[in-house]
Amino acid sequence: MSELVVQDLRMYYQSRRGQVRAVDGVSFTLAPGKALGIVGESGCGKSSLGITLLRLLPPNGRVMGGSVRLGGEELLTMDEETFRKNIRWKKLAMVFQGAMNALNPVLTVGSQIAEAILAHERVTKEEAERRAKDLLAMVGINPARYGHYPHEFSGGMKQRAVIAMALACNPQVIIADEPTTALDVMVQAQVLKAISDLRQRLGLSLILVSHDLSVVAQTCDEVAVMYAGKIVEHGPVEEVLVRPRHPYTQGLTQAFPDIRADRAPIVSIPGTPPNLLSPPSGCRFHPRCPLADELCAREEPELVEKGAARHRVACHQVSVSGEVAEVRFA
Repeated sequence: MSELVVQDLRMYYQSRRGQVRAVDGVSFTLAPGKALGIVGESGCGKSSLGITLLRLLPPNGRVMGGSVRLGGEELLTMDEETFRKNIRWKKLAMVFQGAMNALNPVLTVGSQIAEAILAHERVTKEEAERRAKDLLAMVGINPARYGHYPHEFSGGMKQRAVIAMALACNPQVIIADEPTTALDVMVQAQVLKAISDLRQRLGLSLILVSHDLSVVAQTCDEVAVMYAGKIVEHGPVEEVLVRPRHPYTQGLTQAFPDIRADRAPIVSIPGTPPNLLSPPSGCRFHPRCPLADELCAREEPELVEKGAARHRVACHQVSVSGEVAEVRFA
């Protein structure tokens, strides 16, 4: 297994009004066999980061700079044919949001999994079918369902089938973009358990994109909090979610309901994420932050280690020791 190293990655969408800075200077390292959660509000660049790593950009998406290395091999400058044959699906794979849209309704589920194997490996159709059935069994689906169509599967079964498809060529890193969207609580728990069991059994590295902090806490080793195309806090999942330093992370944790606490209105962060066509100067969160001062509006903070080891924060209001005022959003 290989280490994934992302440094100063920038990807902008080109529009008639200008460049939308969806991913704007993102850096992190994912060790082999570890799981990283990416959290934040909608529009903060989480899904854009995933498709950038896999080089599945829409026509108006452009990588503007940075580096993505897997096992020391630079992926961004690799020609498309080499990337398709040797990296996409074989080393890096993705579980897309919404299994209903990820599966072709006119093809059987098993044939779609086998197709991924045939496209990337030199095997016979019989071998691809056998492996596809093994993958279905691995994610908890009876291999006898190989010839069934997507409409014959429940929502949870479709999602597990998409996970099986991502595993088709034994990748080293799986990017899961909201893999439990639109599933009920019980099915969500089953899918998350399947992902965790497979990660442990196969030694996979995982990048999990999610709005749900409890899913990240249950599944991941580390968490990166994205806001307006940037990572504003990154560290061990228990450290970040239990002792959040950045005011934005504090707002996210306060907005998450605590079933053990007394009944109280859900607290939300006032305002909305900025327009990434023209993001604010300095810290991009400063227009919504109760602690913001002149320095926050003028100078962009660096993502540096503060307080606990491996806990990095991009905030002028957090001291070197990690001390910060507790923020309460009304």
